[in-house]
Amino acid sequence: MNELHLPPDVPDDAPVFVISVAATLAGMHPQTLRQYDRLGLVTPGRTTGRGRRYSARDIAVLREVQRLSHDEGINLAGIKRILELENHVAALQSRVVELHAALDAAAAEVARREQQVHASYRRDLVPVEPTGPMVIWRRNPDG
Repeated sequence: MNELHLPPDVPDDAPVFVISVAATLAGMHPQTLRQYDRLGLVTPGRTTGRGRRYSARDIAVLREVQRLSHDEGINLAGIKRILELENHVAALQSRVVELHAALDAAAAEVARREQQVHASYRRDLVPVEPTGPMVIWRRNPDG
């Protein structure tokens, strides 16, 4: 029971599994899933009749809760904090990606505007660099 394989048109966060199927897939008793829902460890979707519907992502979280509890000996409060921190890290990573994209867009805009400025230079002026003594000729106003 590793990764769940959903049809390609079903996203990982689509609430598609009833509690009995989710419990089987997670290797838990349905009552355990209800308890984890009450504790906020997992938040399944709800039908109009308030029935729980679990997604593949929820199943993965349930499996991680079980692993942390059984293999690592972490209590449920600790697991909840770990999950919160992991969600926070994921949100921050997503924000970093957004900021990188915004930075790239801003850099592209700066480059575009810089090109506009360079294109606007007057081409009829030629810079002259003095190579020796420079003489300035002025017409004599009297003569």
